[in-house]
Amino acid sequence: MEDGTWVEDGTWVEDGSRSLTTASGYGNPPGGSVGAMAQGEAVRTHPEPARTQPRRRLRPTLVQAGAARYRRRGGPWDRGALDPSFSPGPRAAVVDGTDRLDAPALRSAVGELAGRLAAAGVGRGDVVAWQLPNGAAALLLYRACWRVGAVAAPVHHRMGSAEVTAALAQVEPVLLVAAPGTPAAERPGALVLEGGPRVAALLAALPPGPSLAAGAVGVRPTDVAVALFTSGSTGVPKAVLHTHRALGYKAALMVAVHGLGADDAVLMPAPLAHVSGLLNGVLIPAMAGIPAVLMAAWDPDEGLRRIEEERVSFMGAPPVFFSQMAGSGRFRPERVASLRLVSTGGASVSPAFVDATAEAFGCRVKRTYGSTEAPTVTTSGPDDPPDRARHTDGRAVGEVELEVRDPASSAPVASGTVGELWLRGPELFAGYVDPDTTAAALSPRGRWFRTGDLGTLDAGGWLRVVGRLSDVIIRAGENISASEVEAVLEAHPDVRHAVAVAVPDPALGERVAAFVEATAPFDLEACRSWFAARGVTRFKTPEVVVQLEALPVLAAGKPDRRALRAMAAEHARPG
Repeated sequence: MEDGTWVEDGTWVEDGSRSLTTASGYGNPPGGSVGAMAQGEAVRTHPEPARTQPRRRLRPTLVQAGAARYRRRGGPWDRGALDPSFSPGPRAAVVDGTDRLDAPALRSAVGELAGRLAAAGVGRGDVVAWQLPNGAAALLLYRACWRVGAVAAPVHHRMGSAEVTAALAQVEPVLLVAAPGTPAAERPGALVLEGGPRVAALLAALPPGPSLAAGAVGVRPTDVAVALFTSGSTGVPKAVLHTHRALGYKAALMVAVHGLGADDAVLMPAPLAHVSGLLNGVLIPAMAGIPAVLMAAWDPDEGLRRIEEERVSFMGAPPVFFSQMAGSGRFRPERVASLRLVSTGGASVSPAFVDATAEAFGCRVKRTYGSTEAPTVTTSGPDDPPDRARHTDGRAVGEVELEVRDPASSAPVASGTVGELWLRGPELFAGYVDPDTTAAALSPRGRWFRTGDLGTLDAGGWLRVVGRLSDVIIRAGENISASEVEAVLEAHPDVRHAVAVAVPDPALGERVAAFVEATAPFDLEACRSWFAARGVTRFKTPEVVVQLEALPVLAAGKPDRRALRAMAAEHARPG
């Protein structure tokens, strides 16, 4: 395959040539195969080594404005590839519902799986995709891909067939691993784990090969390490590229920012196929050398059990996971006594949520901000004032640069004024697979990433995210921030979690609808009384209120606002 590196002036520098095929069925050159893939049959035995044939590469489509500064000696990009940088500490481990690998077993499994991938013809620059639930097998695929220099491209196990097809068409994998019953399992050439998504089944499905030690393949820091697919309620998922050096920098930085040490353990209920799962469930535990406790499916009672039994001390996840655990009939403070730090983000995280969660779990709770394109770019640290962790989403970590701009004119706005958040930094993605999509997300000058998020920055650089450009509710010409409404709702003592959405109105354009999880009955009358008592402007008061046992969420754990908007329209319909 091609051997080279991507440099910041937009040039691919080659120092050798060798090419492997891609799996047919993903928009690649016809005839390519990895074993039985060319026959269009699901692979249930060892795939043969890939045949030599040119195929597409995933390469960065974004050149960072600050690249020269980031590459300086001792700078954020002055580092090697991911695999050699991971800690070999004695507490490094992975635990899921069926597999438990201690440090020696984890090291052995990564080496064996990397050797088997190489025996199947996977090499540096190849894309390996999978559709598996959270578990040790998925984590090992990440680590083994990075050891052989392959690009890891996971798709969430709840993705539908159309989304899976669209996602895979963008990355053209040479190998696709799938759990039985998933849409990916029906794809031509998929390697289906008939024994289920367990480590033993994964290893048995690939041909034997000599174990690969760290550093056995000349992986470069500039190589693409992952292609993640953006989650959302509409549109085709976009493939987001990250390099080894950017992810390595981010993971090492967050270990320090969170103050994680050898005695910590991480619980990850969010999908490993999304950036929060990747950073907090794979990279941070590997960099710190601490256990990663993984959940294949979210259940609040099971989450409580895992925290108690595994002595989990850190969780980075959306707020819904914590509100549901706190609302469980099996919740008791002593069951979560080991938890010392919760890091959570999103426009729906209010000061009231932070206070309620900190009181229930007896630990420090802080807000963060990040995205698939820019993982965890703001948060607070242990030495920062506690009120900053409550009222803001933190301030820039590392070398991130933040600006707030007017969405219409792109001009900078005054401190404290709401505008669109622009950012750039060493952890920023290496672009989308499609260069035109990348160009559309950047500012014409300075290559700032336009996030589409609305927020404010105060004079001290503290960020407060107030929503998405698309989350603004416009009632009779008045702009209403959904997050502002949610904050008022969550300040009510009975409301655990709330989401505000727009409901169409023929006279006013839109009205505010609120969905709540609450510990006692909470209806429209109670809502109106609460907003009046808080002195909230009347037009911001919800006019539709629906109490739910649990709010619907997307695969990444974020509220499914599209589903809630449909429910709101149904509730608002006359009769």
